Amino acid sequence: MTPAIALTGVRKRYDDFALHDIDLTLPRGQVMGLVGVNGAGKSSLLRMLMGLVRADGGEVEVLGQRLPQAQVAVKRQIGYASDDMRLYRGQTLRWHMDFIRSVYPEWDEPYAQTLLKRFDLRPQQALRGFSHGQRVKALLLLIFARHPRLLLLDEPTTGLDPVARGEVLDAIAEVLRDEERSILFSSHNTADIEQIADSITFLHAGKVIASRDKETFLDNWRRIVCRGAVTDALRMLPGMASIRDSAPMVELKTGAFDDSTLPALQALGLSVESEEPMPLEDIFVTTVRGSHNA
Repeated sequence: MTPAIALTGVRKRYDDFALHDIDLTLPRGQVMGLVGVNGAGKSSLLRMLMGLVRADGGEVEVLGQRLPQAQVAVKRQIGYASDDMRLYRGQTLRWHMDFIRSVYPEWDEPYAQTLLKRFDLRPQQALRGFSHGQRVKALLLLIFARHPRLLLLDEPTTGLDPVARGEVLDAIAEVLRDEERSILFSSHNTADIEQIADSITFLHAGKVIASRDKETFLDNWRRIVCRGAVTDALRMLPGMASIRDSAPMVELKTGAFDDSTLPALQALGLSVESEEPMPLEDIFVTTVRGSHNA
């Protein structure tokens, strides 16, 4: 099946920042979480997929079509939301809904009414009276109700309170009941990514430093506390990403944990005191630090 997104060797240079040889594939019907600190290149990458920015090199395919050549046709099938998008504050939400319905024949009014209730939004209220969270939910309603095949969401939960964040994430999950729809969801909030993503990509300083399915990330990474000495042989073990020596205790973080890991540590004279999975945030921070040392 043709992927929703396929990037090959994509490059883009600005005066003080660059995207470097980005290779990325998002299968149809899946959610990819794009994780990175502010300035990592997440927004630049999403704008490129929307055709708002042209790559300096490499190939960009969205929904099976090459960009920028097919960007007009592709944009009709994409729903794009970013924190810097603005609605008309003097107009009501109903005015915005009617405007989008006039442009997109795919508009689903019954679904829009369902979202109005779920998001607790009043359609006759002017946008100037909406809170930040209400404005975000209004923008997502306008996108979701026209059923785009691909959603590009740039930090959609930033600044939302826990209740509003949960409502937005639930609505995103509902979109995925249609297996033909795909989502690229950027955030520095790893908890949101971990909740809904099928696959996860770490972007740092314009480079993809890791990309795989979520379960592989969570299964392969472990924090292990041992008693013993740090040796060169320990540092050379596969996947060893971090070693903190607090003699006689040693904290290890590995991204290649399997059935052979603990026996290998014991063979090096280490006594394993504990072993536990790592949360996605810790995996991301450890991976970024490892990329600085590479």
